[in-house]
Amino acid sequence: MYSQACSNDKITINSWRPTWLANVKANHAKFGPFKDKGIGKLFGKHQNSPCILVGSGPSLKGNAHVLKENKGIPVVSCLHNFHFLEDLGVGADYYVTLDAGEVTIEEVSEGGSKTPEEYWAITKGRKLLAYIGTSPKLLEKWQGEIFFFNCPVPDDEYEKAVKEIEMFSTVISNGGNVLGACLYIAKGILGCNPIAFMGADFSFGYTHKFHAWDSKYDKSLGNCVNLTDVFGNRVLTWQSYANFKAWFDYVVSNVPGLWINCSEGGCLGSYPHGNIAQLKYMDLADFLGMYQMHEHLREQCLSPETETKKILF
Repeated sequence: MYSQACSNDKITINSWRPTWLANVKANHAKFGPFKDKGIGKLFGKHQNSPCILVGSGPSLKGNAHVLKENKGIPVVSCLHNFHFLEDLGVGADYYVTLDAGEVTIEEVSEGGSKTPEEYWAITKGRKLLAYIGTSPKLLEKWQGEIFFFNCPVPDDEYEKAVKEIEMFSTVISNGGNVLGACLYIAKGILGCNPIAFMGADFSFGYTHKFHAWDSKYDKSLGNCVNLTDVFGNRVLTWQSYANFKAWFDYVVSNVPGLWINCSEGGCLGSYPHGNIAQLKYMDLADFLGMYQMHEHLREQCLSPETETKKILF
């Protein structure tokens, strides 16, 4: 699993190194020092609490609305989902961005019901967790709080250049994708357990959709490979997405914790011979229900004089 997940690292580093370093330098000049706005300020913020991680897969269309029933469980989402979650009225406690390019700027509003300006205005009350190499243009548009993190890049040239700008050792491992950063932040910084996944599809579903909304990527998915989803059906994906999936499968198989797949679809943990045992598979509504069972007894506990008798089990 791990070797597959890392198979494209060298190509990625050589392609993106100049952009990463240019962005780090520009962001430090405008927002630095990074340590003063570091993600470390959130260390232990939700220790011993469950956490919901929201990826950007097409399965979100089927269950993201269920987050309206969430009663206080922290939600960490990929920034790509901003317009989708905000339009549903569910939002997220933290949005995470890992991309160094400017593609995420348009994705904040692409497929949404509002104008880009309206979505940027909504960010005033939202928290962004951002890689120090994020596009400066994105950070300039964000009106809410920003917390920075570094990433471990296995490249001496990159490491040396970043240290010369600022020694900033709060690093977030991520498997090369933003949902991976969400996972590491929830587990390693916020202190959460168990971890529930949504939208962790790593595939294009039965309708060949890239996201839960209409996207420019839907027009041509390009070269695809086949994977088996959690229901045993064959679905299309990119090789890079298959590599991301391999990283997550490695993590949940080797890192202590409780891991729950609430995507209700997709390929997280799935293989032709079956789904890996380290993941529990649940509907999102059932996951939330585990933490709200006591609500069924609210009336007879707070108003015991009321003639109501409910037995949970």
